[in-house]
Amino acid sequence: FDAFRSIRWASTEGDAVCPKCGGCECYTFKARRIFKCKACQGQFSVTSGTIFASRKMDLRDILAAIAIFVNGAKGHSALQLSRDLDCQYKTAFVLSHKIREALAAEQATSKIDGEASVDGAYFGGYVKPANKREDRVDRRRKAYQTGKRQVVVAVREHGPNGETLTHVAKSEAEGVPFVLGNVGPGVTLHADEAGHWDALEARYLTKRINHSEAYSLNGACTNAAESFFSRLRRAEIGTHHHIAGPYLAAYASEMAWREDNRRISNGEQFLLATSSALAHPVSRQWKGYWQR
Repeated sequence: FDAFRSIRWASTEGDAVCPKCGGCECYTFKARRIFKCKACQGQFSVTSGTIFASRKMDLRDILAAIAIFVNGAKGHSALQLSRDLDCQYKTAFVLSHKIREALAAEQATSKIDGEASVDGAYFGGYVKPANKREDRVDRRRKAYQTGKRQVVVAVREHGPNGETLTHVAKSEAEGVPFVLGNVGPGVTLHADEAGHWDALEARYLTKRINHSEAYSLNGACTNAAESFFSRLRRAEIGTHHHIAGPYLAAYASEMAWREDNRRISNGEQFLLATSSALAHPVSRQWKGYWQR
């Protein structure tokens, strides 16, 4: 309880602030861990107005869930989290997605202002190979992609402190407006030889690389974006095994957050994730998810 107070109301050193009117003078109760605002007379708890509002899980279990969640380099499955917390899979599933929503909201405020790489890759869905070798096809081709597979377009800033922005679309070409809206003018962008990236040359200094010839050549490469795709791919194959289409954007944002904060300690990651969750309003997607 004290940890939640100190993280949520860090600016007032843990003193409660009313989420309705912003009043700083509050009554406390001995029988229950709630507060009552002296200004508006409204009662609230330490999680009121946050993404953990209307909780039934203990505060200690929520803090443990965040610590376990951020500790996975390639994500943490809801099934494993339910075993760690000794709770239902449904509870762990929604709790994980609430944390992802808070992390995604933090990533959404970022903009790219330095040299960066842009690329796209298919995720989600599965194309089962044919039994006989002569009947097998190149599953990477667009003609053989199922309707569940989508493209994650990533823009990743170069350097140890670079940020990663992601966008989910049906095709890589649909990521061009996303790049134009989130990358500052005059930035140097590295991209491959795909024709739809030609539209970026009017606004940015572009360096193009033909991957059929080399991974990097004459100072041009998309290795920064490929490194992010590697983390997301290992999360899909090794941790979650299957990512449904409607939730792909949430997993992509989570991996972008992990990629951007990979160099800081686990304790700092825990504080960042908890602060983001307590600063995020009530989730309109995940509150009452199983009750539809």
